[in-house]
Amino acid sequence: MNDVQSRLLTCFRAVFPKLDDGALAGLSQPAHEGWDSLASVTLVRLIEDEFQVQFDLFDLEELDSFPALETRLRQMTDGQ
Repeated sequence: MNDVQSRLLTCFRAVFPKLDDGALAGLSQPAHEGWDSLASVTLVRLIEDEFQVQFDLFDLEELDSFPALETRLRQMTDGQ
């Protein structure tokens, strides 16, 4: 497991504490009814704080899964 993935898992665990790491690593909003708008806002805020980044509001709709968020974070933090 790499640093981005590990830190992202920490954020996901805070929002979805009943899921194990395997489930979290493949989690997507459409497939998990507990991932509602409140969970999205909380998750995005945690991720922004953890990684010291800010997501564009227009991009949030497509950032609806752990893999999508991990990919975007790698793009945003590359070279930091």
